[in-house]
Amino acid sequence: MKKIEINRLSDYLKKTYGTKVYKLPLDGGFSCPNRKNSNGCIFCSESGSGEFTFNKNSIKDQVELQIKRLSEKKKADKFIAYFQSFTNTYKPVDELRKIYSDAIENENVLVLDIATRGDCLDDEKIQLLSDINKEVDVWVEMGLQSTKKSTIELINRAYSNEVYFDMAKKLMDNGIKVISHVIAGLPYETEDDFLESVYQTQIHDIWGIKIHSLYIQTDSRLYDYYQKNKFKILTMDEYTDWVVDSFKILNEDTVVHRMTGDAYKPKLYLPKWSCDKLKVISEINSKIKTYNT
Repeated sequence: MKKIEINRLSDYLKKTYGTKVYKLPLDGGFSCPNRKNSNGCIFCSESGSGEFTFNKNSIKDQVELQIKRLSEKKKADKFIAYFQSFTNTYKPVDELRKIYSDAIENENVLVLDIATRGDCLDDEKIQLLSDINKEVDVWVEMGLQSTKKSTIELINRAYSNEVYFDMAKKLMDNGIKVISHVIAGLPYETEDDFLESVYQTQIHDIWGIKIHSLYIQTDSRLYDYYQKNKFKILTMDEYTDWVVDSFKILNEDTVVHRMTGDAYKPKLYLPKWSCDKLKVISEINSKIKTYNT
C-alpha cells in the first residue's frame, strides 16, 4: 500500500522561496462574464468569493496596507498578490497590465495569483501573463468544480471541460502554473464523481489543486435551490473521507493549496461544520496518519 504524502503549499513555498510566504487578498474591481450572460454559478455569493478582501482602495494602497498589517502581526516579509473575487482577467489587456503591475510593484511580492475562468482568457492575455512571469511567478486558478456534465449544467459553469483543459494547457505551455478548484459534495454527486474530477486534473498535469467542501451561503442561488430540492449535504466525516481518498490518486508533485473551503460565517447556511476549518483539517490529517500506519 502506497503511503499518502501530500505536497502542501506551505512546504512548497518554503522550499521554493526559503521562507513562509503570505497571501494579500486584493480587489481589482472585477466582475464576471457568467453573471453578465446569465445568473452566474449557482453556488457563488454576491461578493464572488471576495468576502475576505479588505477594502476598495487602489491596488497599491491595498498592497501596502496589508503588508504593513502582516509585517506587524506575523513579522511577514514575503507575499503573494492574490486576486480572488470574481473573474480577474475580465478587463481589457491595458487595464489588466496596470492592475497587475501595481500589485507586484513592491519588491517583496514574489507571486501574482489570479483566479479566473477558462473562457475569459485569450492569446493576448496569456502573453501578458507570460511577460509578467519573467518578473515574478504567475499562478492562474480556474474553477473546474466538477467534470460531470450534468453537474456542470446544474451549477451553470457555462463552459465545457474541453475549454477548461485546453486553456490550462495553453497557460502551462507558457510556463504559467495552473491551479484547479474541485468541490466535494456537489448536488447529487457520488464520491466516484468527485474522485473522477480530481483524477482528470492529474491526467492533464495540473500543477496545483484546491479542494473545497460544498457550502451554501444565504446570498447564493444555491440557497434557493436547496429550499426546493433537499439534496444530500456531506457530513464532516464523509467529506474528510473523500478528501483522503482523493490524495491517494494525486501525483507526487501536485501542490495541495487547500483541503477545505473558507465559508463566510455570517452568511453560511449549511453545513455548519465547515465553519471550523482547523477541525476539518485536523480530521483529515488524523485520517491520513491512520491510513499510513
